[in-house]
Amino acid sequence: MMDEPAKRISKKALKVWRISGMIGSAFIWLLLVAAAILILIKQWPLWILFVLGAAGVLEVLAVVVILPTMRWKRWKYEVREQEIELQRGVFIVRRTLIPMIRVQHVDTEQGPLLRKYGLGAIKVSTAATVHDIPAVEIEEAEEMRKVISALARVAEEDV
Repeated sequence: MMDEPAKRISKKALKVWRISGMIGSAFIWLLLVAAAILILIKQWPLWILFVLGAAGVLEVLAVVVILPTMRWKRWKYEVREQEIELQRGVFIVRRTLIPMIRVQHVDTEQGPLLRKYGLGAIKVSTAATVHDIPAVEIEEAEEMRKVISALARVAEEDV
């Protein structure tokens, strides 16, 4: 079996994913508050309110605390001369090898959260799909974009 990829995404990804999780949780909590108001107005049993509250707290714990850490620990990548290897997943770990000969183009992307923390996402496009490396220091992301692009051109010339 091949060794795992050597490089990790930036530790700052944890902050970005946690903030993202909090934003998503805020919408769920708005729905929970609306449900609570409905429960009180309709005079339904209060245990429903407690169950919904507990579910909301568990959801916040999962998406803000637990999942970002597990996701960061699993996310690894490596760019080699002939291929790019990605490893990701929380419960199911997925490893992907992208042959350089299949790479059509490479992009870097920055949303507002990534920009705030000096991170960028790398998008590697093949004919079939787009593969993401989610949170790399922006300077490294730009350098990787150039390296992958150059290696993909060399791989095409070898054909």
